[in-house]
Amino acid sequence: MTFDRRRTLRSHACTVLLTVLVAGCAMGPSRDDPFEPMNRTLYQVHDAVDTAVVKPVAQAYIDVVPQFIRSGVSNVFNNIDDLFSAVNDLLQGKLDKFGDDLGRVVLNTGFGLGGLFDLASMIGIERGNEDFGQTFGVWGFPQGPYLFVPLFGPTTVRDGSGVIVRVALGPVGYIPNVPVRNSLYGVGYVDLRAQALQTSAVVDTAALDRYLFIRNAYLQRRRYLVYDGKPPPEPEEP
Repeated sequence: MTFDRRRTLRSHACTVLLTVLVAGCAMGPSRDDPFEPMNRTLYQVHDAVDTAVVKPVAQAYIDVVPQFIRSGVSNVFNNIDDLFSAVNDLLQGKLDKFGDDLGRVVLNTGFGLGGLFDLASMIGIERGNEDFGQTFGVWGFPQGPYLFVPLFGPTTVRDGSGVIVRVALGPVGYIPNVPVRNSLYGVGYVDLRAQALQTSAVVDTAALDRYLFIRNAYLQRRRYLVYDGKPPPEPEEP
């Protein structure tokens, strides 16, 4: 997970888990993960730090901060994501989704106190959830190798490049006050991790090989998103 990248984990968690539970460990080591030994080592580093530091902080955030405040924090960052989703809708030629995402931003920013309240969802305007990694995929850029980055999570060369673009253009990065900027990055990161606690608990109990479980779920989910839920058959391994 990135500091400035906002993935709507709450809305995607069920879909991800269903994908994983259906697929199980069907996807073995493949050409998608040529750096698996290194990735496994990095995953172990990530898991150790997450277990010792990040997860307890995220749990404390849930225990201490009231639900309505946490929802407001998530909504503000999601509102920023909706703007970037609209940009990617346009880049992909998805004009209907562009209208919905832009409408969400206008409604939630103008009447939802800068995004604190998700009025658009209340009236049934769904989030587009498009990002630059998906746009690069639609444009035909290859996925590239799978990578696991400690404190960031699973990604690929294509998706990681999309994240770099997203972070570079994100409004938080333009805040001149460094302590304020870093605090916002930290709040965003903790909020994302808090949203993922339930999902990670299911992974912990369901997977014999958590690294493989996470990798397969991530790659399948990203493929699903790039093809808007209708991915073509995957090419067979040589």
